[in-house]
Amino acid sequence: MKSKQKQIMKITRIVLLAGIGAFAMAACGKKADSGSNVIIEQKAEEKVVNLFGPMEKSNPNADNVARSAFDLTVGMAEEKCDLNVEYRTYTAENYQEKTYDDVTLDRAHSGLDDWYLLNPDTIQILGREGNLADLSHLENVENLREVVKTANTVDGKLVAIPQEVVAYGLFVNKDMFDQYGLELPETPEDFLECCRVFQENGIETPVGANRWWLENFVFAQAYADLYNGGDTEAEIEALNNGEKKYSDYMRPGFEYLKRMLDLGYIDGKEAYTYETIEGEGPDFLAQKTPIVMAYWGAANTETAYGKTDFELQVIGFPSSRGQMPVVSMTGYGILAEAKNFENAMAAMNEIISDEALRLYTERNKVISPSKNVEVDCIPALQPLNNKIKENVYVLGSSAGMDVEQWGNTCLIVRELLNGATVDECMAAFDRLQEEALKERAVKK
Repeated sequence: MKSKQKQIMKITRIVLLAGIGAFAMAACGKKADSGSNVIIEQKAEEKVVNLFGPMEKSNPNADNVARSAFDLTVGMAEEKCDLNVEYRTYTAENYQEKTYDDVTLDRAHSGLDDWYLLNPDTIQILGREGNLADLSHLENVENLREVVKTANTVDGKLVAIPQEVVAYGLFVNKDMFDQYGLELPETPEDFLECCRVFQENGIETPVGANRWWLENFVFAQAYADLYNGGDTEAEIEALNNGEKKYSDYMRPGFEYLKRMLDLGYIDGKEAYTYETIEGEGPDFLAQKTPIVMAYWGAANTETAYGKTDFELQVIGFPSSRGQMPVVSMTGYGILAEAKNFENAMAAMNEIISDEALRLYTERNKVISPSKNVEVDCIPALQPLNNKIKENVYVLGSSAGMDVEQWGNTCLIVRELLNGATVDECMAAFDRLQEEALKERAVKK
């Protein structure tokens, strides 16, 4: 069980990297002169918040272009709340084989910090343990999108809040679609027809894939109705208490993936060995492959897909309700027993203010968690952005579901790539649900 949990933590690391990809690493700020008694006395009187994350604090005198958006919003909180945020930084060389999630859990369980940047799986773990404070009473929470609250609510408590919403979509070469007279697909059948036409015209593998993100096809089909058609809270509770089965939701998506693999629209063997963008990216950029999948920020980054020789469009994944973005997000959480609890809560309230989120959004060109802040996105991202604005999405990670979604689904999709049957994959979901039900019974 511990081994599998570590696998999931490594998988969800990609979500964290997507969320913080725009952070710049500037020089550290100047240190105080240790020989000055006056400065030491002032330091002792300062209100402090200890933040653990993957980034360092940049020099406040550095050119703003070099400073991260997060750093600037923290600076706003420091000034308005008259406090100092001390950064405690994760670096791989310091922790060797331990992942960021491993270290975060260790530090949180030991109460070493006040405030943490958390991946979806660690939000879920720490939230269920009761280690995270309820943030729902903060004044600026009222400005948040419902998707943010839904994704990060555990046992009725809002335990984490992000500064951006990470949306995943299909990156398509619009020129190649136009060349063969194809409309951008809406439904699963539309998508299969596009792949058939591409393949018949000599494009052997229409979909470039990697071992991380194929689960988005599953999520789009599994949860299109749950998040867009019914009583989301009631359906999640039915899954958590065993009235409904995760496997019943997941089966159509896995059958669809199996069909694409059998038809050769996805090369399962190659996808299993590919890392994100590095494997399938070159063929997409060379216009050998018309379709790949990635997260929002990849369209803004020249090292990914931010500079193409063709018209790029980013759309949602095919579903019964049309093009469907898949949303995941990291979040900032505060320990329920934080040493500097009040200071941390005050700082959190400031960085989720519309003023701070507008600065963050404009700088990083991302989707804001505030319903009052809109991103000025590039044309390629407009189709995906329109869906988010309409509140059309599914969640790839929901802290309210007892069975962790993102990491577990990724692992089971990998089994499908390795030759497992759909029934075997569904049995794996059933086992996970049985384990979750046992844990829930023990807590009661």
